[in-house]
Amino acid sequence: MNRTYEVMYIVRPDVEEADLDKLIEGFEKNVTDGGGEVKSTEKMGRRRLAYTVSKFDDGLYILMTILVSDGSLVGEIERRLRVSEPVIKFITVRTDQEEKRLAKVKKLRDGKVKRSEHAPAVTAAAAASPSAPEEAFGSQGATQAPSEQAAV
Repeated sequence: MNRTYEVMYIVRPDVEEADLDKLIEGFEKNVTDGGGEVKSTEKMGRRRLAYTVSKFDDGLYILMTILVSDGSLVGEIERRLRVSEPVIKFITVRTDQEEKRLAKVKKLRDGKVKRSEHAPAVTAAAAASPSAPEEAFGSQGATQAPSEQAAV
């Protein structure tokens, strides 16, 4: 059974662009060699950290989405992230369960009848019957203009 994971890691801000590309390619190669598949890799750029990590106030964020059939591969990727010196923080999140939950919620929502579809039928029925405010005021309320009714 294939599982989808998002691996986000933060690289030191003083890493050169060429070294960053090598680092990303290295992690992608680890995933593919382990039998996984890299769905996407996104460089999110340099961002400020919420708190100081290893004497750095900002870092280069990389988000990698991977498809894995074996859970031990995720452990291996995390181990490599942990021992890699340029990586100062990382997090791995399993997202396939959340996607299933969202698909189920969407299916339930699509199955319910929308209220907006019934609204035109209700307003058409109300327009065909005599209006209640005119009956309550009698003939005097019906002959006066709306602005005159407000003034009275």
